[in-house]
Amino acid sequence: MHRFLLHFGLILCMACKTNKPTGLLAQNPSPMEEHIRPHGRVDGSDFEGKKIPLPGIFDTEPLLLKRNDFSEDSVNLLIHFHGSENVVAQAVAENKGWAAVAVNLGNGSSAYGVPLANPDTFDSLLLAAKSQLQQPIRKIYLSGFSAGYGAIRAILKTEHYAAIDGVLLLDGLHASYVPARTPLSMGGSIQEENLAIFGKLAKEAVSGKKSFVFTHSSIFPGTFVSTTECADFLVAATGIPRKPVLKEGPLGMQQVGESAKGKLRILAFAGNTAPDHIDHLHGLYHFIRLLQ
Repeated sequence: MHRFLLHFGLILCMACKTNKPTGLLAQNPSPMEEHIRPHGRVDGSDFEGKKIPLPGIFDTEPLLLKRNDFSEDSVNLLIHFHGSENVVAQAVAENKGWAAVAVNLGNGSSAYGVPLANPDTFDSLLLAAKSQLQQPIRKIYLSGFSAGYGAIRAILKTEHYAAIDGVLLLDGLHASYVPARTPLSMGGSIQEENLAIFGKLAKEAVSGKKSFVFTHSSIFPGTFVSTTECADFLVAATGIPRKPVLKEGPLGMQQVGESAKGKLRILAFAGNTAPDHIDHLHGLYHFIRLLQ
């Protein structure tokens, strides 16, 4: 059990633990185990294409993933933050007309947010990807799993906001409580500044100007705002209702709620264990289809 708790803490806390810009605190580890859902996994074995390193941007080189069989005149570019490039490769393999860049910068949202706060960094990343693609880029989408939302938040807060056609967050969006470590049930409130740019994005998605898909589990970290509470914040900001549903998601995930209007989709899934969290990453191949 001790080894499980340590493993669980490492998987989940890496998404959020940072004492840099976000001010988030380490979460309370959960002793929960779950043996009902299948927790299917993809390994990228269906990908037939090239994996091209993009040097000189970060300490860890991003990988451009492009198919061998492109016949389209243009391509959708997905820039994904945090998660195995094999999972991203599987998403490209199962969706024609897409190329992707997989970016992994370490643990914690600040590992992603700090370097991308400089607009020149995203410029360099985009130019490097364009130089390796034969087709012009049709649309630019950002996706982030867990801590990867830190990069997306940083990018959206720059002038690059206008160039982004859509965003996919995979069980990754957090904020601080005010006061710190004081959940809403104990009288705390959400540090709304942490979520302001996503509130703006959600409203533009409702009006159809941009696409925004946000999936979340039922994990409750305790010391900082959960993805469920962030989803509730966005629902309240846009005025769309929470609709209970019960249907199967990708790889055996169990969807329990949905809020949708225009090009905004907020999808709630059952599960409060580490495997439930990882399910969202491996469902990337499915969730990117909702952006179009």
